Amino acid sequence: MTARACPETPDGRYFVVRGRLWRRSDPSLPDERRSALVAELMAARRAVGVALRHKHPAALAAARAAVDRAKTALGERGPVWWKDGAPDLTRRMAKNTVYAEWFAQLGQQA
Repeated sequence: MTARACPETPDGRYFVVRGRLWRRSDPSLPDERRSALVAELMAARRAVGVALRHKHPAALAAARAAVDRAKTALGERGPVWWKDGAPDLTRRMAKNTVYAEWFAQLGQQA
């Protein structure tokens, strides 16, 4: 199976998975910082899996908090990284947002 790239909104703020918008990482992050944060995020996600397998509620809470910290530092959660005052549309269906026309055109190009 090959990895398929998710469509990215024209302004680069979101990518789309199954019609839903997900906020991208802050593009202004230096590559070294982004790499370190992604490594932290992946370690935290692995820790979530371990805690779930071992049924350890305290470890699960700590791991999920670490995921949240990494995602917030990456700009995927928390305050938006853009400065024009546009609202955060994360988790919304693209067809119900300002990206509706763009998203509809994706189906015609496929």
